[in-house]
Amino acid sequence: MNEDELRGLIRQAIQRHMGEGMSSSPSPRSQDPGPHPVSISFGQYNLERAAGDTMCLIEPAVRCNHCGFCKCHGH
Repeated sequence: MNEDELRGLIRQAIQRHMGEGMSSSPSPRSQDPGPHPVSISFGQYNLERAAGDTMCLIEPAVRCNHCGFCKCHGH
Protein backbone atom coordinates (compact mmCIF):
# COMPACT_ATOMS: atom_id res chain seq x y z
CA MET A 1 0.00 0.00 0.00
CA ASN A 2 1.46 3.35 -0.98
CA GLU A 3 0.95 6.73 0.66
CA ASP A 4 -1.83 7.86 -1.71
CA GLU A 5 -3.83 4.66 -1.10
CA LEU A 6 -3.46 5.14 2.65
CA ARG A 7 -4.67 8.75 2.36
CA GLY A 8 -7.68 7.53 0.39
CA LEU A 9 -8.58 4.98 3.07
CA ILE A 10 -8.27 7.60 5.78
CA ARG A 11 -10.49 10.03 3.84
CA GLN A 12 -13.10 7.31 3.35
CA ALA A 13 -13.10 6.44 7.06
CA ILE A 14 -13.45 10.07 8.09
CA GLN A 15 -16.27 10.73 5.65
CA ARG A 16 -18.11 7.56 6.74
CA HIS A 17 -17.76 8.71 10.34
CA MET A 18 -19.03 12.18 9.45
CA GLY A 19 -22.01 10.67 7.59
CA GLU A 20 -21.11 11.69 4.03
CA GLY A 21 -20.94 9.68 0.84
CA MET A 22 -17.51 9.28 -0.76
CA SER A 23 -16.23 8.64 -4.21
CA SER A 24 -13.90 5.68 -4.59
CA SER A 25 -10.91 7.82 -5.56
CA PRO A 26 -9.41 10.55 -3.41
CA SER A 27 -9.71 14.09 -4.78
CA PRO A 28 -6.54 15.92 -5.82
CA ARG A 29 -5.19 18.43 -3.34
CA SER A 30 -5.50 21.30 -5.84
CA GLN A 31 -9.30 21.07 -5.92
CA ASP A 32 -11.60 22.50 -3.28
CA PRO A 33 -13.10 19.52 -1.43
CA GLY A 34 -16.33 21.48 -0.86
CA PRO A 35 -18.10 22.25 2.40
CA HIS A 36 -17.01 20.35 5.47
CA PRO A 37 -19.68 18.47 7.39
CA VAL A 38 -20.74 20.04 10.65
CA SER A 39 -20.11 18.03 13.79
CA ILE A 40 -23.11 17.22 15.97
CA SER A 41 -21.44 19.19 18.75
CA PHE A 42 -22.12 22.41 16.77
CA GLY A 43 -25.74 21.63 16.02
CA GLN A 44 -28.59 23.16 17.99
CA TYR A 45 -31.97 21.76 18.92
CA ASN A 46 -35.17 23.72 18.39
CA LEU A 47 -36.54 24.52 21.86
CA GLU A 48 -40.02 25.95 22.11
CA ARG A 49 -40.25 28.71 24.68
CA ALA A 50 -43.14 30.77 25.98
CA ALA A 51 -43.48 34.21 24.37
CA GLY A 52 -42.64 36.08 27.59
CA ASP A 53 -39.86 33.73 28.74
CA THR A 54 -36.69 35.84 28.62
CA MET A 55 -34.64 34.15 31.34
CA CYS A 56 -31.71 31.81 30.67
CA LEU A 57 -32.51 28.10 30.90
CA ILE A 58 -29.06 27.35 32.36
CA GLU A 59 -28.82 30.31 34.77
CA PRO A 60 -32.42 31.26 35.65
CA ALA A 61 -31.32 34.44 37.45
CA VAL A 62 -29.79 35.84 34.22
CA ARG A 63 -31.62 37.23 31.21
CA CYS A 64 -31.19 35.12 28.05
CA ASN A 65 -28.59 36.53 25.65
CA HIS A 66 -29.31 33.85 23.00
CA CYS A 67 -25.88 32.19 23.18
CA GLY A 68 -27.44 28.83 22.24
CA PHE A 69 -25.73 26.77 24.96
CA CYS A 70 -29.05 25.39 26.21
CA LYS A 71 -29.82 24.14 22.68
CA CYS A 72 -26.53 22.39 21.98
CA HIS A 73 -25.83 18.69 22.29
CA GLY A 74 -23.00 19.30 24.75
CA HIS A 75 -25.37 20.60 27.38
